[in-house]
Amino acid sequence: MERIDMFLAWLIGFGQRADDEEGQTMIEYGLIVALISIVAILTLTSVGSNVKDVFNSVGGKLHS
Repeated sequence: MERIDMFLAWLIGFGQRADDEEGQTMIEYGLIVALISIVAILTLTSVGSNVKDVFNSVGGKLHS
């Protein structure tokens, strides 16, 4: 009888772990972070070259 109770307790615990969605949530967070990183890199690359042009223009006018 004790073995049946232990088996049922193990089975219930296993079922509860199967419903655990932490792994899925971590993957979703990882995908969101990757998407934000890609957008940030593309934005900073685009803005970075514009800022570089502005500084070069201002520097050129200061040296003239």
